[in-house]
Amino acid sequence: MKVLVINPGATSTKLSLFEEDKDILNIKIPHNIEELSGFDRIVDQLPYRMVKMQMALEDAGVWPLDVDCVIGRGGLVRAVPSGTFAINDKVLEEITAAKYGEHASNLGIPMAKQLSEMCGGIPCYFTNPVSVDEMEEVARVSGYKGMYRKSLFHALNHKAAAEKAAEKMGKPYEETKMIVAHLGGGVSVCAHKDGKVVDVFNVKDEGAFALDRCGSLPVNDVIKFCYENRHESHKVKFLLGQRGGVYSYLGTTDLIEIEKMIDDGNEEAALIFEALAYQLAKDMGAMHCVLLGQTEAVVLTGGMANSKKLVERIQHYAGHLAQFIVLPGEFEMEAMAKNAIKATKTGVHLEY
Repeated sequence: MKVLVINPGATSTKLSLFEEDKDILNIKIPHNIEELSGFDRIVDQLPYRMVKMQMALEDAGVWPLDVDCVIGRGGLVRAVPSGTFAINDKVLEEITAAKYGEHASNLGIPMAKQLSEMCGGIPCYFTNPVSVDEMEEVARVSGYKGMYRKSLFHALNHKAAAEKAAEKMGKPYEETKMIVAHLGGGVSVCAHKDGKVVDVFNVKDEGAFALDRCGSLPVNDVIKFCYENRHESHKVKFLLGQRGGVYSYLGTTDLIEIEKMIDDGNEEAALIFEALAYQLAKDMGAMHCVLLGQTEAVVLTGGMANSKKLVERIQHYAGHLAQFIVLPGEFEMEAMAKNAIKATKTGVHLEY
């Protein structure tokens, strides 16, 4: 069985063609920032990206496309349980209206649907979007009535990495208790208990800072920042969500460059790097409490998990919690393919 996987990003679209569990073709389609800036909304890019995708598949010699199903990256949708969803009119309507926010990943669902129609109406899906919500009710309480903690995290890679870690442990994922940390441009540290993610440090505004995101901040300082600078809300979101974290201190999000700065004696770089490891370890300690001290493994995944120096510093603080399993990089394309093929073979999927 063959499946095409579509993963739209801010400045590129990644395509992978899988035959069962074998990745037989990878294409990365770059998008010119100036061209993209001509579109008022993310969804307006759909015709442009579809043409680029068809041209890339033609150049690769695989068009007309012969696949059994197609799956697109799940974007900003409503809170849903983990699993694989058939793309229907309801999710297309919400994505088109950007009901839950604008993000390039929103294009994955309509791109998959259009490709499905071009291939004769083959099954089309999305799986484990960032809004997967399996949190326990006690974890939702924020400290101010009317405000609730939300489940937003790198669900696709979390679930994929957790299942790989469970295999290494020789147990079904549904019978494990582990802490998983996705370490990318953004970070998310979560408690996985018996197959569900029961508590989450929200990737947008909680927990440790990341390469370009602030994480938790002192509330009174945020209020002062907004009022004294008279920033509009979209400007504040941009500064704290895309120009925060390590970037705000060191002017770069390149971890290799940062490690070189440290090796060259840059004391501020050394401090910020240490603080990153320190805060991530603190988050892991909190999730260890959520799991009642029964954590069986701490799983590190994402691009920053390639840094031996960062892994070593995190283990310095949190190594006593449980065994560490390091799975660098991301498994998103593989996970999407696996879930789409399973849904097509079994006929079992969730309805949005």
